[in-house]
Amino acid sequence: MISQVETLPVACRQVGVRYGRTQAVEEATFQVEPGQVYALLGRNGSGKTSLVRCLLGHQKPTAGRVELYGQDVWSARQALMHRVGVVAEEPDAPPLMTARQLVRFCGGLYPSWDQAGVDERLDRFRIPLDLPFGRLSRGQKGQVALALALGPEPDLLVLDDPTLGLDAVARREVYDELLGELAERGTTVFITTHDLAGIEGLADRIGILHQGRLLVDASLEDLKARHRKVSWAPSQAVAPTDLAPFAPLWSRTGSLGGEAILTQGDPSQLPGLQVHPLSLEELFVALVGEAEVAS
Repeated sequence: MISQVETLPVACRQVGVRYGRTQAVEEATFQVEPGQVYALLGRNGSGKTSLVRCLLGHQKPTAGRVELYGQDVWSARQALMHRVGVVAEEPDAPPLMTARQLVRFCGGLYPSWDQAGVDERLDRFRIPLDLPFGRLSRGQKGQVALALALGPEPDLLVLDDPTLGLDAVARREVYDELLGELAERGTTVFITTHDLAGIEGLADRIGILHQGRLLVDASLEDLKARHRKVSWAPSQAVAPTDLAPFAPLWSRTGSLGGEAILTQGDPSQLPGLQVHPLSLEELFVALVGEAEVAS
């Protein structure tokens, strides 16, 4: 009988990555369940790229272990990669090859290849099939990479900031494609992104890396249930001591009143406080700072 642990698409166990004296990732432990969308968030330099490289077997962790489907990815990478589709942060392919040629080439590398699905995606993305890859826009390159990554119908799809530099329409097309793939096949997705608003409607579970440490590893539903955003008007004169029982994670006041994110209790009974829905971006800013939270 196969245990649950052995069938997990991703399991990071006390993973550490060090470059000389610099600790890029420190004791990161989390797992991704089958069919789940796990979004790994973090500011630039937080350690996301190092963790993704370990997850794909491109780099051996300094400490700990990364497993895909119960096997150590560093030692079993060749056997595992046929189950994994990858879209890199900077999509790359021979610049003179066209999308049509890339599809033909990649299709010959896999025993199972969904040619009809790839053709349909490229048509939906309006990709010019006979234009050299090097002449495609950045968004078109990313869409070609996504179509190719889904061609072998992978069990696990790893996306490294796939919407970076894309306009609003192209970003929406990428997320719509992922939603369709999830609904049709239940593909497991591991994604890093700066597009917090876009991923909020897709992610089941959130990890937040900050300075190499995994600050958060929780379902999006649980995160929002544990945190409350409140605001008050200048006339209410809410004092810090009024908020203390609710453990403020972040707060500020100004001439137009104030606002805060609280981490415990129900503040709705406190006169003068208005409770609002909390977005993923607001929570991220409260945890790791205001810079570089969206592209």
